[in-house]
Amino acid sequence: MQRRFSTSRRRPADGFDRRLIAPMVLGSVLNPVNSSMIAVALVPIGHALGAPTAQTAWLVSGLYLATAVGQPVIGRLVDTYGPRRLYLIGTALVGIAGLLGALAPSLGALIAARVLLGFGTSAAYPASMHLTRSEAERTGRGSPAGVLTVLAVAGQTVAVVGPTLGGLLIGVGGWRTIFLVNVPLSLLCLVLGALRLPKPTAPAGRRHAVDLVGMALFAALLVSLMLFLMSPRAAHWYLPVLAAAAATGFALRELRVAEPFIDLRVLGGNAAILATFLRQFLSYTSAYAFLYGFTQWLEEGRGLHAATAGLVLLPLSLSALIVSAVTGRREAIRGKLVAGALVQVAACAGLLMVHSGSAVWLLAGAGVLMGVPQGLNGLANQNALYRQADPARMGSAAGLLRTFMYLGAMAASAADAAFFRHGADTGGLHQLALFMLAGAVLLLAVTLLDRSLRHLTPRKA
Repeated sequence: MQRRFSTSRRRPADGFDRRLIAPMVLGSVLNPVNSSMIAVALVPIGHALGAPTAQTAWLVSGLYLATAVGQPVIGRLVDTYGPRRLYLIGTALVGIAGLLGALAPSLGALIAARVLLGFGTSAAYPASMHLTRSEAERTGRGSPAGVLTVLAVAGQTVAVVGPTLGGLLIGVGGWRTIFLVNVPLSLLCLVLGALRLPKPTAPAGRRHAVDLVGMALFAALLVSLMLFLMSPRAAHWYLPVLAAAAATGFALRELRVAEPFIDLRVLGGNAAILATFLRQFLSYTSAYAFLYGFTQWLEEGRGLHAATAGLVLLPLSLSALIVSAVTGRREAIRGKLVAGALVQVAACAGLLMVHSGSAVWLLAGAGVLMGVPQGLNGLANQNALYRQADPARMGSAAGLLRTFMYLGAMAASAADAAFFRHGADTGGLHQLALFMLAGAVLLLAVTLLDRSLRHLTPRKA
């Protein structure tokens, strides 16, 4: 039985409650802003703490690993207990993690703060998608394209503006400021969430069980797989074995339990949503490989300061923002995905022509080209998921979409560590570009072969 919500203020009867948008957007951008600001901080942190690139890569992977586990787990809790409570707990953790990161005395402590930050930032997006679906059902309007666009554009914009913002913060107060900035952001989320998010009433029926065993097996699968990807060597043979065992146990558990964490029976019969998850993974593998790899190369291979590297990436931010804003109101899911994949192929191929003597305008142009698919793919995949997912599990489905996004980010981080093992030089950048190009070509093939996209139309709530 669906959980009901009440609030002391009056909600508009015939339209989306726009007072929800501010906490939804602000909470949802906490993850992308922390994901992207760290890109320009990896080199300064490595120098300050005496850590090589392979070790500082865990500042990226730690957050994404926590988020990949946390998003669907917290999304399922949102579906069960409602968005308000999880939103407030998550955003409070963000402030605590930011303060711990600003005071961290070592790389290990800093990685721990990033892991806590990953869990904290996992709540707001599933909560926002759940609220969006609930408002659509309440108002009888099944296609809140404007609200979905705002969420997607805000997340994409902050993600690509993040390196520039991070560079400016580092220039003003050092790399610790990119952690400290989470404290005021957390406080603002807590105030807005407490004032505007609807309070849950008593559930109309029995409370749904929480599949803790399934969640634990899912976490074990991701953790063991990521540990191996970060250091793929023969001595670590036991990690893929653990991953396979956890995957087997997870599948058996979810197929037998009455109320699974992830309903594999439904998911397995929904080829369209599986294709959406795969597209999300491929899109963000290339996107984050560029964000982290190209940024590190700008600082080490090209010799730019962190603040300057952030400014070089500003055109990427602008192109993604413009593309999202211009195309946001029109769903055109298949058209956006095809166009995004084609431009991503071109951008990855163009990266092969970059070298240590390339002019700054050419480097900025590479960012402009890569910003176009970032402005198209994420929004299109989000809209596709909204049409394909079971409304009763919108929170967990949205969490899974983010999980595949962060799996892509983890794959990108592992690729960066592999290709930049001895530093972010031009040879390593070109190898990374070939890896990105292969992913972009596969993304294009998956999109063109997915016939369900031709018939994907808005549905009623």
